[in-house]
Amino acid sequence: MELTYTKCGDYYIPDIALSDTADYQIGRYGRMRLRCLKEHHPGVYSHMLLSETLWRHLAEIDAACNERLDRLIPAMAAREGVTEALKASNQMEWVGRMNSIRHRAEEMVLDELVYAR
Repeated sequence: MELTYTKCGDYYIPDIALSDTADYQIGRYGRMRLRCLKEHHPGVYSHMLLSETLWRHLAEIDAACNERLDRLIPAMAAREGVTEALKASNQMEWVGRMNSIRHRAEEMVLDELVYAR
């Protein structure tokens, strides 16, 4: 592999470019996965960063988490009887139960996808 250099002042800087230049949209769960890899799996993080697979992986994790939550929350609400009728009759009860469902679903998704090795 032939390297070329560019002179900047008194220094020669190698002309290095990434092969994967796609712009990945990384949301909340992707950022959480990034932090988990950096803090708890530095070897995996370094390997993925150097092999240029990290950002694609983070975008995939973020998308998978959002899709899983979109399927899991309505299924849990239906199973527990949290319906629009409950919302119309007792809004505070509905909000409390939906918050509980959302938090439980998010914990499951975080455990399965974000914090998994």
